[in-house]
Amino acid sequence: MDTLVLGVVVDVPEPVAGHLREHREAIGDPQVDLIPAHVTLLPPTAVAAEDLPRIERRLATLATRSHRFEVALEGSDSFRPTSPVVYVRVVDGVDQLDALQRAVRRGPLERELVFPFHPHVTVAHKLDDVVLDAALERLAAFQARFTVDSFLLYEQDSDGVWRPRRRFRLAGGPRS
Repeated sequence: MDTLVLGVVVDVPEPVAGHLREHREAIGDPQVDLIPAHVTLLPPTAVAAEDLPRIERRLATLATRSHRFEVALEGSDSFRPTSPVVYVRVVDGVDQLDALQRAVRRGPLERELVFPFHPHVTVAHKLDDVVLDAALERLAAFQARFTVDSFLLYEQDSDGVWRPRRRFRLAGGPRS
Protein backbone atom coordinates (compact mmCIF):
# COMPACT_ATOMS: atom_id res chain seq x y z
CA MET A 1 0.00 0.00 0.00
CA ASP A 2 1.37 3.41 -0.97
CA THR A 3 1.32 5.94 1.84
CA LEU A 4 1.63 9.69 1.98
CA VAL A 5 2.56 11.90 4.90
CA LEU A 6 0.25 14.89 5.14
CA GLY A 7 -0.04 17.90 7.41
CA VAL A 8 -2.54 20.75 7.62
CA VAL A 9 -1.57 24.25 8.71
CA VAL A 10 -2.72 27.82 8.90
CA ASP A 11 0.09 29.76 7.30
CA VAL A 12 1.03 33.12 8.76
CA PRO A 13 0.56 35.75 6.02
CA GLU A 14 2.81 38.63 5.06
CA PRO A 15 3.95 40.96 6.47
CA VAL A 16 3.83 39.04 9.77
CA ALA A 17 5.59 36.00 8.25
CA GLY A 18 8.40 38.25 7.01
CA HIS A 19 8.92 39.77 10.46
CA LEU A 20 9.11 36.30 12.01
CA ARG A 21 11.49 35.15 9.26
CA GLU A 22 13.80 38.10 10.07
CA HIS A 23 13.85 37.10 13.75
CA ARG A 24 14.52 33.48 12.85
CA GLU A 25 17.38 34.48 10.53
CA ALA A 26 18.86 36.69 13.25
CA ILE A 27 19.02 33.81 15.73
CA GLY A 28 20.48 31.48 13.10
CA ASP A 29 17.57 29.07 12.63
CA PRO A 30 18.81 26.71 9.87
CA GLN A 31 15.22 25.77 8.94
CA VAL A 32 14.05 29.33 8.28
CA ASP A 33 13.88 28.75 4.51
CA LEU A 34 12.43 25.24 4.79
CA ILE A 35 9.55 25.80 7.20
CA PRO A 36 7.42 28.93 6.77
CA ALA A 37 5.68 30.46 9.79
CA HIS A 38 2.49 28.53 10.55
CA VAL A 39 0.10 27.13 13.14
CA THR A 40 -0.21 23.35 12.88
CA LEU A 41 -3.74 21.97 12.67
CA LEU A 42 -2.74 18.40 11.77
CA PRO A 43 0.75 17.17 12.60
CA PRO A 44 2.52 14.81 10.17
CA THR A 45 0.07 11.99 9.50
CA ALA A 46 0.56 8.90 7.31
CA VAL A 47 -2.43 8.07 5.11
CA ALA A 48 -3.12 5.66 2.29
CA ALA A 49 -2.48 7.37 -1.05
CA GLU A 50 -5.84 6.10 -2.30
CA ASP A 51 -7.56 8.16 0.44
CA LEU A 52 -6.20 11.48 -0.85
CA PRO A 53 -9.22 12.40 -3.03
CA ARG A 54 -11.58 11.72 -0.11
CA ILE A 55 -9.36 13.75 2.23
CA GLU A 56 -9.30 16.69 -0.16
CA ARG A 57 -13.09 16.57 -0.59
CA ARG A 58 -13.53 16.48 3.19
CA LEU A 59 -11.21 19.47 3.69
CA ALA A 60 -12.95 21.41 0.89
CA THR A 61 -16.31 20.81 2.56
CA LEU A 62 -14.90 21.86 5.92
CA ALA A 63 -13.58 25.10 4.40
CA THR A 64 -16.97 25.98 2.91
CA ARG A 65 -18.52 25.59 6.37
CA SER A 66 -15.86 27.61 8.18
CA HIS A 67 -15.56 31.36 8.59
CA ARG A 68 -12.58 33.69 8.59
CA PHE A 69 -11.34 34.80 11.99
CA GLU A 70 -8.71 36.97 13.59
CA VAL A 71 -5.57 35.71 15.31
CA ALA A 72 -3.33 37.72 17.59
CA LEU A 73 0.24 36.73 18.42
CA GLU A 74 1.93 38.10 21.50
CA GLY A 75 5.16 37.28 23.26
CA SER A 76 7.21 34.12 23.34
CA ASP A 77 7.28 30.95 25.36
CA SER A 78 8.89 27.53 25.29
CA PHE A 79 7.93 23.87 25.53
CA ARG A 80 11.20 23.11 27.32
CA PRO A 81 12.08 20.81 29.00
CA THR A 82 9.52 18.56 27.26
CA SER A 83 10.56 19.70 23.78
CA PRO A 84 13.36 22.04 22.57
CA VAL A 85 10.96 24.56 21.02
CA VAL A 86 10.54 28.32 21.36
CA TYR A 87 7.35 29.76 19.95
CA VAL A 88 5.26 32.89 19.63
CA ARG A 89 2.04 32.63 21.62
CA VAL A 90 -1.40 32.76 20.05
CA VAL A 91 -3.50 34.94 22.37
CA ASP A 92 -6.63 35.57 20.25
CA GLY A 93 -8.22 33.07 17.91
CA VAL A 94 -7.37 30.10 20.13
CA ASP A 95 -10.94 28.78 20.25
CA GLN A 96 -11.38 29.09 16.47
CA LEU A 97 -8.06 27.34 15.80
CA ASP A 98 -9.01 24.59 18.23
CA ALA A 99 -12.39 24.07 16.54
CA LEU A 100 -10.74 24.01 13.12
CA GLN A 101 -8.07 21.47 14.12
CA ARG A 102 -10.69 19.21 15.73
CA ALA A 103 -12.74 19.35 12.51
CA VAL A 104 -9.65 18.61 10.37
CA ARG A 105 -8.90 15.55 12.52
CA ARG A 106 -12.28 13.94 11.82
CA GLY A 107 -13.10 11.46 9.10
CA PRO A 108 -10.16 10.22 7.02
CA LEU A 109 -7.62 12.28 9.00
CA GLU A 110 -8.80 11.11 12.41
CA ARG A 111 -5.92 10.57 14.81
CA GLU A 112 -4.97 11.02 18.41
CA LEU A 113 -2.52 13.78 19.29
CA VAL A 114 0.73 13.01 21.11
CA PHE A 115 0.41 16.33 22.99
CA PRO A 116 -2.75 18.36 23.64
CA PHE A 117 -3.45 20.99 20.97
CA HIS A 118 -1.68 24.24 21.86
CA PRO A 119 -1.79 26.73 18.97
CA HIS A 120 1.55 28.46 18.49
CA VAL A 121 4.05 29.60 15.85
CA THR A 122 7.41 27.86 16.24
CA VAL A 123 10.40 30.21 15.89
CA ALA A 124 13.24 27.94 17.05
CA HIS A 125 13.37 24.15 17.20
CA LYS A 126 16.04 21.61 18.12
CA LEU A 127 18.74 24.24 18.65
CA ASP A 128 21.10 24.52 21.60
CA ASP A 129 19.86 26.15 24.79
CA VAL A 130 21.82 29.37 24.24
CA VAL A 131 20.08 29.91 20.89
CA LEU A 132 16.69 28.94 22.31
CA ASP A 133 17.20 31.41 25.17
CA ALA A 134 18.13 34.14 22.66
CA ALA A 135 14.99 33.40 20.62
CA LEU A 136 12.83 33.51 23.74
CA GLU A 137 14.26 36.89 24.72
CA ARG A 138 14.27 38.34 21.21
CA LEU A 139 10.56 37.63 20.66
CA ALA A 140 9.32 38.37 24.19
CA ALA A 141 7.67 41.62 23.05
CA PHE A 142 6.55 40.41 19.61
CA GLN A 143 2.97 41.36 18.67
CA ALA A 144 1.02 40.88 15.47
CA ARG A 145 -2.50 40.30 14.17
CA PHE A 146 -3.74 38.63 11.01
CA THR A 147 -6.88 37.19 9.47
CA VAL A 148 -7.16 33.46 8.92
CA ASP A 149 -8.95 33.07 5.60
CA SER A 150 -7.61 29.67 4.52
CA PHE A 151 -5.66 26.60 5.52
CA LEU A 152 -3.12 24.52 3.61
CA LEU A 153 -2.70 20.81 3.01
CA TYR A 154 0.99 19.88 2.86
CA GLU A 155 2.59 16.67 1.64
CA GLN A 156 6.03 15.49 2.70
CA ASP A 157 8.11 14.38 -0.28
CA SER A 158 10.43 11.37 -0.19
CA ASP A 159 13.31 13.81 0.39
CA GLY A 160 11.63 14.99 3.63
CA VAL A 161 10.66 18.42 2.29
CA TRP A 162 7.14 19.66 2.99
CA ARG A 163 5.41 21.00 -0.10
CA PRO A 164 2.04 22.75 -0.26
CA ARG A 165 -0.47 20.55 -2.02
CA ARG A 166 -3.70 22.57 -1.86
CA ARG A 167 -5.07 25.71 -0.23
CA PHE A 168 -8.61 25.67 1.11
CA ARG A 169 -10.32 29.08 1.37
CA LEU A 170 -12.70 29.64 4.27
CA ALA A 171 -16.23 30.52 3.26
CA GLY A 172 -16.85 34.00 4.49
CA GLY A 173 -16.56 36.76 7.01
CA PRO A 174 -16.18 36.28 10.73
CA ARG A 175 -19.14 34.97 12.70
CA SER A 176 -20.74 37.57 14.90
